[in-house]
Amino acid sequence: MRYVSELKNKDLSGEVCLLRVDLNIDPEQARYSPRISSIIPTIRFFTERNAKVVLLSHRGRPKGFDQKRLSLRPFAKILAVKLRSRVYFFPTFDFARLRKKIDSLEAGGIILAENLRFVTGEERNSSSFAKQLAEVGTLYVNEAFAVSHRADASVVAVVKFLPSYAGLLLEQEIRNLSAVMRRPRKPLVVISGGAKVLTKIGLIRNFLKSADLFLVGGAMANTFLKAAGEDIGDSLWEKASLAEAKRLLRTGKIVIPVDTAMKGGQILDIGKRTRKLFAQRLTGAKTVIWNGPLGYIEDDRFARGTRYVIRCVAASQAFSVVGGGETVELIEKMGFTKKFGFVSTGGGAMLEFLSGRKLPGIEALNSSIVR
Repeated sequence: MRYVSELKNKDLSGEVCLLRVDLNIDPEQARYSPRISSIIPTIRFFTERNAKVVLLSHRGRPKGFDQKRLSLRPFAKILAVKLRSRVYFFPTFDFARLRKKIDSLEAGGIILAENLRFVTGEERNSSSFAKQLAEVGTLYVNEAFAVSHRADASVVAVVKFLPSYAGLLLEQEIRNLSAVMRRPRKPLVVISGGAKVLTKIGLIRNFLKSADLFLVGGAMANTFLKAAGEDIGDSLWEKASLAEAKRLLRTGKIVIPVDTAMKGGQILDIGKRTRKLFAQRLTGAKTVIWNGPLGYIEDDRFARGTRYVIRCVAASQAFSVVGGGETVELIEKMGFTKKFGFVSTGGGAMLEFLSGRKLPGIEALNSSIVR
C-alpha cells in the first residue's frame, strides 16, 4: 500500500486528485463531527502542492436522485469555511462537463461532487461507473475509513484505473488500530456499548485472549443481563445472541451493569453504582478500546453514564482508541477529543477491522496499480 505522505516532497501541479471522503452525516452535525475536521489536512496537503481536488462522498441511502433530502450541496459551504477557500459544488454526473470544470480550475482548486449514491453503479461496485470517475482524475486517494468496509465503486473498483494511495487519516487509522490489535500495552480494557451484541461479537472474540476486561453497556448489555438471569423488564434484547452471551460470561472477563436507569420499563443507561464499578475497573489500564455509547445518549438524562466514563478514560494514563459516531460526537461536544489517544472516524469499519476482518477498501489499495 502506498501512502499520501510519500508525496510530501513533490510538486503536484497538473495532478487531479480524486479524494474519497466520508460526509455521511447530517449537515447540522458537522460542527462536532471528526469526519469534517479530519479530512482538512489531506485536502490542504494537495492544494498546497498545486493539485486540483475533486471530493467524492455519499450520504444516506437515497432511492434515486434525491437532491431535496440528501444532496451534498450544504457541505460545500461547510468545507469552504473550514478551508478558508472556495469549494465549487458540481450537482450532476455529466462527466464531460465535470472535466471542463476541472480544466477551468486554478491550481489548488476544489470541487465537491454530488452524492455518489444517486448513481446505482456506486453501491454495485460498477467498473464502468468507477472508470468514468477515474477518467476525470490522475490519482486516487482513499480518506474514507468509515466506508472502507463497503465494496462500493468509489472505494474498490476505482483503484483499478488510477494510481491509488491511502490518505493521511487512513494511514493513522490503520497504524493505530493495528497497534492495539498486535501489541497493546497491558492491562487492556475494552468498552462495548451500542445496540446489538451481534455487531460486537467479532471484536470481543478477537480480543478475548489479549483483553483483561470487557465493560459492557448500552442496549447490548440487556442480552448479557438476561443471560445472567437478571430482570430487564421490557428492554430490547437479542434472543439469537443469548447462548453466546452466556458463554462469554463464563470467561469471567465480562463486566455487566449492577444497576441501571430505566424509563417505561426499559433500561436506557447504566446506573450510579455501575459508573463507579466501571471507573474502578478502568483504574490502571494501559490501553482502552471503546466502541458504542453506554446509554440512550440522544436524551441527556440517559447520557450520564457515557459522559462519566468519557471523563474517566480522558483522565487516565491509558492509550485510548474510541470509535462510533454517537460516542465520538459526544466526546467532541465535551471538548475531550484531544484527551484520547486516537479517535477513529469509523464505527462499523472500526469494528470489522478490530474483529480481524479484511476491509475491501484497504485490500483494494494493497493491490492497486503503480505508476
